[in-house]
Amino acid sequence: MTGSADKKVILSGIQPTNKLTLGNYLGAIKNWVRIQNDYDAYFMAVDQHAMTARQDPIELRKNTLFSIACYIAAGIDPERCVLFVQSHVPQHSQLAWTLNCFGYMGELSRMIQYK
Repeated sequence: MTGSADKKVILSGIQPTNKLTLGNYLGAIKNWVRIQNDYDAYFMAVDQHAMTARQDPIELRKNTLFSIACYIAAGIDPERCVLFVQSHVPQHSQLAWTLNCFGYMGELSRMIQYK
């Protein structure tokens, strides 16, 4: 995939807390397949977000790889978009740390987007 100045960028992902469902397909993946040619698209398995609840690490790893395989099986073309696992990109955690240091609860509670 090459970045293009005239294409918008999209970043999206699904938590691999279990096997993907029909809801995942209809709500997200089907749309990703449809728009992958129109955007500089980055799709991920958001395994760090999945850790908000207790997870068996072995199962989470299996589900993460299975999710990426399902994206490809559903029609996501890795030649047209970037597919990745969230925890494999350390900048996600680094950015989260930085934002946590600057995003105070008082300020966040006044933002309608946060509520």
